[in-house]
Amino acid sequence: MLPQLPFLTVTIIRFILVSTVSLHILLTKRNTASAIGWIGICVLMPALGTILYLMFGINRVRRLAKKLISGRSPYRTSSTQASSWNRELDGQFAPLALMVSKLTSRPLVGSNTIQCLHDGDGAYPLMLEAIEQAEKSILICSYIFRNDTIGGLFIEKLAAAHRRGIQVRVLVDGVGSGYFISETYKRLKREGVPCARFMHSLLPWRMPFINLRNHRKILVIDGKTGFMGGLNIADENLVSQKPTNPVSDTHFKVEGPIVRQLAEAIAWDWFFSAHETLTGDIYFQEHDAKGNALARIVTAGPDTDLEKIEFTLLQAITLARKQVRIMTPYFIPGSRVMSELALAALRGVMVDILIPKKSNHPPLDWACAANISPLLNAGVRVWLVDPPFNHSKLMVVDRAWAFVGSSNLDIRSLRLNFEINMEVYNTELATRLDDFMDKHRHSRLTHHDLDKRSPLIKIRDAAARLCMPYL
Repeated sequence: MLPQLPFLTVTIIRFILVSTVSLHILLTKRNTASAIGWIGICVLMPALGTILYLMFGINRVRRLAKKLISGRSPYRTSSTQASSWNRELDGQFAPLALMVSKLTSRPLVGSNTIQCLHDGDGAYPLMLEAIEQAEKSILICSYIFRNDTIGGLFIEKLAAAHRRGIQVRVLVDGVGSGYFISETYKRLKREGVPCARFMHSLLPWRMPFINLRNHRKILVIDGKTGFMGGLNIADENLVSQKPTNPVSDTHFKVEGPIVRQLAEAIAWDWFFSAHETLTGDIYFQEHDAKGNALARIVTAGPDTDLEKIEFTLLQAITLARKQVRIMTPYFIPGSRVMSELALAALRGVMVDILIPKKSNHPPLDWACAANISPLLNAGVRVWLVDPPFNHSKLMVVDRAWAFVGSSNLDIRSLRLNFEINMEVYNTELATRLDDFMDKHRHSRLTHHDLDKRSPLIKIRDAAARLCMPYL
């Protein structure tokens, strides 16, 4: 039998554990509900609560980021840095441009060309062609990168580029591209292609990294041409080939000064994962004028970029005068976004939210159904998009400003994931995206639809709503 510790000793140990953990929570947790919850767990179960907090409650990402770079990315171009491409804005969106400049420390740059691409059918051929034509470097990051037919073709093109002397760097997420086994990672390694898995570890004390995912999708060729948006690399995105579970999506090809910001973002992710600093003209180029779009990259994550995408969209909603239109695959935002959308609708702005009739993650649909009534009460119009499941992440305000990229409108995406969006001040692109969303307003969700759910379904949905921060 194990010797029993004296009651006084046990009491002292419990007090030390609870006190130590509670102090750490009080000093580091910004969210009041989260802090109260963790303290309650530790008071009720000192030993188990302490273990759970050490595993799941500490944001080691922010600590690691500060340790690596003293809280500042070596790739962040300051908004005050002189450049002939830097732009200032007048008019309705001037406060937004100024706020995002201060928020991100990135300048708003002009003379960009931004091409909208739909589904893998429209995007993959251009991406593969760009990889084939690369002369110096290829940087690619993808949350999901499968070793299926199209993924295998990407791997072959990347390996061929590596063999001909191109500097190739591939970053895949440690969860999205296979947690226990990543066939893409293994195959790229066999080909000798430098590849890293973002925050992957099987060690129990590093398990919270399961919750912290790199959800970005970026491809940069020679520092000159970039691709970004919501499109993963998988057969399911080739909608025209009618896969079993088709996923429609929207991606963007970009050229011009904005590509440098895109390259800086993926270079930072590579540095974070592989501890290799990418420098030189092969990765970062000076650009010629390509178009007339003003744009800026906005990154967000649980490190030094916390909530920056959320703050950007909140400010944009605040400045809306006529219309806000949002298309997202999952819609379970926090109270701040919900309140701002409701207030916009109440002051006369036409607010349209487009969500799939059925997504690929049913619990998120359940939570959405239990959470969306306040918006309907405020006059927000919610539209259901018919299959195939649409994974696009688009936002347009007054047909003049667009916000596109990898970020969903859910708490996980806005707080836990590493995301990348691009704000674009260009009426041509904004109008095109607005018209695209307009065509996908297939049926309207009403109070009647929510009320006719059975009691058991309502209970299920309400229970899913309690798990919103973790879905």
